[in-house]
Amino acid sequence: MEIEFADPDYDRLETDAGFTAGFSAPVVKAYRKRLQYIRAATDERDFYALKSLHFEKLKGDRDGEHSMRLNDQWRLILRLKKRSGGKLVVVVSIEDYH
Repeated sequence: MEIEFADPDYDRLETDAGFTAGFSAPVVKAYRKRLQYIRAATDERDFYALKSLHFEKLKGDRDGEHSMRLNDQWRLILRLKKRSGGKLVVVVSIEDYH
């Protein structure tokens, strides 16, 4: 799947080894690993199949968004968009929303 970033800092977080955006090293490592998994996925069913991701559709004021676990505290917030030739994943944020 293709990835876009709602914030350029999230793009930089993936590509710039020295940039942490204020997150701890384990969170950054998990973020980069999730992006690799997203790029390798055929569609969102691959996310649901890997239970450890805790991929879920969000409700209420977050309608239209999904979350994926980075660790016990942090979640990767995503939006899925349809586009010709497949779906696009938009990285919205990294949040501790609990």
